[in-house]
Amino acid sequence: MANRIDVVIADDEELFRVGLVHILSRDEAIDVTFQASDGQALLDHLSTCEELPDIVITDIKMPNLNGVEATKVIREKYKEIGIIALTTYNTKPFIRNMIDVGASAYLVKNSPPAKVLHTIKQVFYNGFYYDSETIHVINERASSRLTTNTKTVFDTDFLTEREREILHLICLQLTSSEISEKLNISKRTVETHRKNIIDKTEVKNLAGLVIFAIQNNLVPSTVIE
Repeated sequence: MANRIDVVIADDEELFRVGLVHILSRDEAIDVTFQASDGQALLDHLSTCEELPDIVITDIKMPNLNGVEATKVIREKYKEIGIIALTTYNTKPFIRNMIDVGASAYLVKNSPPAKVLHTIKQVFYNGFYYDSETIHVINERASSRLTTNTKTVFDTDFLTEREREILHLICLQLTSSEISEKLNISKRTVETHRKNIIDKTEVKNLAGLVIFAIQNNLVPSTVIE
């Protein structure tokens, strides 16, 4: 793999951190560049490091500053960083909360190492990774939540035909280069369309874009599983 993936881990359980670092270090494509014992230490590191990491893996429950609050700050200040929530809390409220605040993926701590590695690479190359459980939670939220701030598509011209096409391919986890080749357009054109879609939907990142697409029936949820 040509690109190395710089990863930062935030977890207050030292034994778990050491074990996770050991697992990740066995993959030549991944480089763990920093370990933080809480959310504040994570943010302090990000504010001073010369090169931002590609991925942050954060626990939810940590002292000083928890993973939810740290994720909010990272999503606001460092939009380009992929955030993976890795926690013991495998319940719907926690999944919803982390996805709502901007997590690109959600994994429980007893996940197989292969799934952790796969998730890291999916977030690095595609901007998000949702397994079937996360998709189920998103779909439940979409069908039950009818609040005033829920985005919907009322106008048929809200997205152009090309934008809908590109959105569908993004949800299939194709990269900009792959979409460019498939549609026979330049990569720059793909990225311009992607930016326009994000601006129109008012989401924060690709993960939010996928949620928006599912909630508004722009793509079938089965394409992402």
